[in-house]
Amino acid sequence: MPQVTIYHNPRCSKSRQTLALLEEHDIVPEIVLYLETPPDEKTLRSLIEKLGIEAKSLIRGKEHRELGLKETDDTDELIRRMSEHPQIIQRPIVVVGSHARLGRPPESVLEIL
Repeated sequence: MPQVTIYHNPRCSKSRQTLALLEEHDIVPEIVLYLETPPDEKTLRSLIEKLGIEAKSLIRGKEHRELGLKETDDTDELIRRMSEHPQIIQRPIVVVGSHARLGRPPESVLEIL
């Protein structure tokens, strides 16, 4: 099996549940604490492609609004914002090879294992 990576926020219940689910399946993922080490724009583009979604679908609306950021559909701008403000990125993201899933609900990551 290829390396499994989780973009994890230990303060998020869904992120903790997803990590626990991986561990229940005897998977020891690489844990990226993305709030401490934000993904760069190239990594974000790759994650969005692997998830098969648009950039705006990876934005946490509440956190985005709390920062006073204006709404936009501009992909480049949204990716820049996520790189600069990682708290607006949906979580957790699990990556296995060329596939990724959001752990909302946590069981959705089982599709790519």
